[in-house]
Order: sequence, then C-alpha cells, then structure tokens
Amino acid sequence: MEKRLTNSAMIFSVGFVFMLVCAVGAFFYGVQIGMDKVEAGYEAKRLEEAQASRTDGNPYQQQDLVSFYHTVFSPYREFQNEWLNAMSKLSQGQSDDFGDVMSNLSKLAERKSQEASSYDMGKSIRLGDAQVAYIRSLKQFAKAASAGASLAKKESGDKLYAAIANETSYKTAVKETLDAQSHYYAAMQLWAATIDSDIPGELPKQQVLSMKEWSALPLTAKNGVVAQYLKEYNQLKPFYPQDMTARVDDFITSGQASKMKLQTASAVIDLLLSTDAVRSGDFTKSFNRLYPNQLLPQLPFFLPSAP
Repeated sequence: MEKRLTNSAMIFSVGFVFMLVCAVGAFFYGVQIGMDKVEAGYEAKRLEEAQASRTDGNPYQQQDLVSFYHTVFSPYREFQNEWLNAMSKLSQGQSDDFGDVMSNLSKLAERKSQEASSYDMGKSIRLGDAQVAYIRSLKQFAKAASAGASLAKKESGDKLYAAIANETSYKTAVKETLDAQSHYYAAMQLWAATIDSDIPGELPKQQVLSMKEWSALPLTAKNGVVAQYLKEYNQLKPFYPQDMTARVDDFITSGQASKMKLQTASAVIDLLLSTDAVRSGDFTKSFNRLYPNQLLPQLPFFLPSAP
C-alpha cells in the first residue's frame, strides 16, 4: 500500500513538471511571436517613413540628375555600347573569338554594376528605382554574356545570335534596362515641373496621342513618352529617347506624317522603328531648329559631345 502511494506520487510529480515545462515553453513561444510581430510592425512603419521622406521637399534637383548620369547611367551606357557592338558584329557574321568577347563582356558588366552602386540615389524615388534597375540589368547582362561564352563553343552565326537572344537572363536584362530608362526620364520631367509650373509632372494618361496632343507636350514629356513606349514594346536600341523624339517632330513638321495619312504619334514611332530610321545624334542635329526654347536639364547626352 505504501509502495503504491510512492509510485503515484512520482507519476504525479513527473506529470506536474512536464506540464510546467510545457506551460513555460508556450509562454516564451508566445512572447517571441509577439516580439516578432512588434518588430515587423516597427519595420513596416520605418519603411513607410523612409518612403515618405523620399517624396518630401524637392528631391529632383538638376545636380541629382547630373550625378545619376555620371555615376549610374554612364557606366551602364558604356557597357551597353560594347554589348550592342558585339551583337551587331555577330549578326553580320563577324563572330571570330566570340566566346572571348562574351567572357570579357561578362567581366565588364560586373565591373560596371559595381560602379553604378557607388552612389546612393535613393532620396529621389524615380532615380533610386532607376539605379536599382540599371544594376539589376548589368548583373543579368553578366549572366547572359557568360551563357553566350558557353554557347559560342557549340553555335555560331545566326544560331548563336538567336540562342543568346532567347536566354532568360538576356530578356530580363533588357526589361530592367528599359524600366530604368523610363524612370530616369520620368525624373527629368518631375525636375522640369519644379522649374516651370506649366509643365506637368506626370506623363499623359492616354496611350495613343494625336499629332496635336503630341505637339503640345513639352520636350521632357515627349522624351518620357518615347521611353515608356520603348519599355512597353521591349525595344532596346542604341539611340536615346530624345533621338526618337526629334525624328517624330521632324516627321510631323516636315509634313511627311500628313502625306502618309498617319494620325497618331505612336504610328510615326512604329514606322520609324520598323524602318530603322533613328540614329544616335539625331536629337543634337535638330536641337537648334526644333527646340531652341525648350527646358532641359544640363546633361551630357543632350549636347553634341554626348558619347
């Protein structure tokens, strides 16, 4: 009888201790969950405040646009020129040592992505987003070039060109590039709107612009429309958006659009793209004739000496 009581007491004690451990564990687990939720709440609030601080005041100063050009855009553009030049040679059958060319391009893209990361443009939303997209683009180009070096061991000529163009990393790189470009040109328009109250800070909401609507837009908005168009239609080209703008305006003012019975600016853009009728430098050649009084930030690619 006494022995059975002792066993019962032991079982009770062990059960009690087990329940106590479970209760304490559950308590601290609940505390940890609560702390995680609180920390997550504070982090969300911090991000909201950081986002708000980026929109306060007047972050779109010309110096910010210039700094972005030299520290982010220029490194990217140097790579893009090399990439397009290599792909052009490949399309023309000049593919000797193309594997080495691609290997060097991969290394160049990595270096340029580091250069583009050297300065924080985050205080201006559009410029911060453009910087992130250009860096992502360069990293994807590095992967595409590395893949191209491997493909060059098995393919050549048109087949190699098509294989690189079908690489997921290449397609992503193009998408990020065009996204970055649209953000940069949107930032230029926001800057222009702070200088001239008659200039809208946002692009027109309608996608199809009549000739009259297009012609009424300020130059910064026209450039933004072109950048957005190139993004939506996934068109990576060696020219700048302002080069297309100049060709569209020249097409309209010369009466060619009317003769061809084109009704919208997008129809003109489509025609110019399909006929490969735009070249880098078209803007600067036409600037004095078409845009003598238009407001633009003092950026190198708006000048005749632009690379």
